[in-house]
Amino acid sequence: MHPNALLEMSCELLRAVLKFDAPADGLVSAFFRKNKQLGQRERHALAETTYAVLRQRLLLQHLAQSGSGPMERRLALLAWAGSRDFLRPALSAQEQQWLAEIETIDRSTLAPKLRHNLPDWLAEPLLQRLGEDQFWALASAMNEGAPLDLRVNALKAKREEALLALKTAGITAEPTPFSPWGLRVQGKPALSKQEVFTNGTVEVQDEGSQLLALLLDPKRSEMVVDFCAGAGGKTLALGAAMRNTGRLYAFDVSGHRLEKLKPRLARSGLSNVYPAQISHERDDRIKRLTGKIDRVLVDAPCSGLGTLRRNPDLKWRQTAQAVEELQVKQAAILESAARMLKPGGRLVYATCSLLNAENEVIAEAFSAKHPEFTALPAVEVLERAHVDRAAELCEGAYLRLWPQRQQTDGFFAAVWERRA
Repeated sequence: MHPNALLEMSCELLRAVLKFDAPADGLVSAFFRKNKQLGQRERHALAETTYAVLRQRLLLQHLAQSGSGPMERRLALLAWAGSRDFLRPALSAQEQQWLAEIETIDRSTLAPKLRHNLPDWLAEPLLQRLGEDQFWALASAMNEGAPLDLRVNALKAKREEALLALKTAGITAEPTPFSPWGLRVQGKPALSKQEVFTNGTVEVQDEGSQLLALLLDPKRSEMVVDFCAGAGGKTLALGAAMRNTGRLYAFDVSGHRLEKLKPRLARSGLSNVYPAQISHERDDRIKRLTGKIDRVLVDAPCSGLGTLRRNPDLKWRQTAQAVEELQVKQAAILESAARMLKPGGRLVYATCSLLNAENEVIAEAFSAKHPEFTALPAVEVLERAHVDRAAELCEGAYLRLWPQRQQTDGFFAAVWERRA
């Protein structure tokens, strides 16, 4: 494809994404479905350029002010993730000179906001929580892409066997440092066409998400609920941990998300999973299970700010007001989920948010309101589940994962046991 045509496509994609009226990953996928003629290298250049603009939007908009022509074109030129040599024939002499001048700017001298690329409402609580050094380490990590983590399906293979199968397919991977089920893959191989994936031996799942399933630690033949199952990544991990025995209910208010679980469930070989769409957290299906369930995982709807490496548009689409509204929903869902537990049962509340407001604040309010639930130190629970270096994963009584520290998505989890 001619560089001019590809650059025009990049501008078209940026125009759609920068409206912030829909998730960027969905818009990128739809764009590629519409433009089937694009090769893998061209798709990579377009997607990575788009994500680079989303990650460093404040900086790039600032730098773009000195250029001329349509704003999307200036942003695409500044963030271009493909070959610069390929792009050169599409550039005017003026654009080439402008880009050369931009290269001479010492970005470390720019205002903090232009370096961390976070909105004020998000930067301030994170700086307060982490302190200067860790805040900048986090900001730097958030401007990088996330690694590709896989979970080995324990029903189908041992980790060593999955590693060998990937190697045979020409894919380089290594064991994750904490999860005993995890593998971290180098690069972004086309995994969906590989037999090791299509036969259900491995499933894509961030190491942090795997640790949430290990924290719940379900046993054979138990009754278990994944309360906000979504597309079912944690559901599949829990089902395999139960060795395909017992009953595992996968509840979600979104039928569309649960539909995405179906092909994954078919690959997994699990027959102990029962997906069900519920209308809200007080649905009759939930009430019928009151006091009957051994373990409940509440992976609550949240701002998703722990996933900014994968979903950088979230920092521009979320607001402080949206977080306040989410807190009300999180507390209500946790209340309803807790009622399902039998005496001696375990409850895990988790989010993929970095904010205290969605995490410790919710957990501590629940503990204060429910003396019949005993908070368990996450580090002890993880150690019993054979998680290596568990102490590195916890702050106080809670699991607390940070991209700059553990190279996972940002996650929080609290654990309780219902008193007998």
